[in-house]
Amino acid sequence: MKICVFLSAADLDECYTHPAREFAELIGKGGHTLVWGGSESGLMKVVADGVQESGGRLVGVSVDFLAAKARANADEMVIARDLAERKALLLEKADAVVIMVGGTGTLDEATEILELKKHGKHDKPVVLLNTAGFYDGLRQQFQRMEDEGFLPVPLADLVFFAKDGVGALAYLEEWSGLQ
Repeated sequence: MKICVFLSAADLDECYTHPAREFAELIGKGGHTLVWGGSESGLMKVVADGVQESGGRLVGVSVDFLAAKARANADEMVIARDLAERKALLLEKADAVVIMVGGTGTLDEATEILELKKHGKHDKPVVLLNTAGFYDGLRQQFQRMEDEGFLPVPLADLVFFAKDGVGALAYLEEWSGLQ
């Protein structure tokens, strides 16, 4: 399975890097491919290292203004013209999407992927990996949106919230087995 992971390129605390590394190793050991932003820094590097060292493949999609930070030894690297093209390519190259901890860029990616799914533009599973409760507030907001009629599609049909990498990968593997 080709798993797109949206996440931060920042250097983060061990409470985020350790679970990210564990999830990456599960991807690699499972023979899956990581499709990610292609960066050789921060949490993106942690995940890419874990996947590659555990036997998985790396497909990066960087963007023109960040190309200097792209990982040199990825199995495949594409340089997009801009962020919009990057998001489209990441989704196109993946079978599934996992959203890990991140900042405004990750939040932008997450909401766009969910909006596209809501409108039937893709039917790929989307998992929000809620490491250390990072997305508790967002989950609460999404639930309020559903409860008050802002989501025409049930929240459970848009995104699966996983508390850890084991749960995230189990959900994706179950989904892929149903296909």
